[in-house]
Amino acid sequence: MVSCLARVEVPAALWRKHRLGELPLEDASVLVASCEWDYFGGTAAQPVFAVVGATGEILDEAARSLAQHPLRAYDAVQLASALAARTADPELTTFVCFDEMLAAAARAEGFRVVS
Repeated sequence: MVSCLARVEVPAALWRKHRLGELPLEDASVLVASCEWDYFGGTAAQPVFAVVGATGEILDEAARSLAQHPLRAYDAVQLASALAARTADPELTTFVCFDEMLAAAARAEGFRVVS
């Protein structure tokens, strides 16, 4: 499961790394295309991710979580999306991210974090 925000955040992070000179243009292009393939699927393949939309309930949970966790707004929505996914399927206990503050918040909420 992935928050719908990943559609924007992942390419943004990859293109930022390219602009900073940390990722060659060709590599950034391939990684962004791969992410989009996983997100949308293709003519012969289903999407890899089940996408959690930013519903009113998720946004409410994200706003509440800011009192407990020092997160940026989009990170709070990512965490709230994961919490909603875990409520729907308690076996979803792994959280993947590359931001230490978000990782700490996910750990505090009981997720096993992969970073």
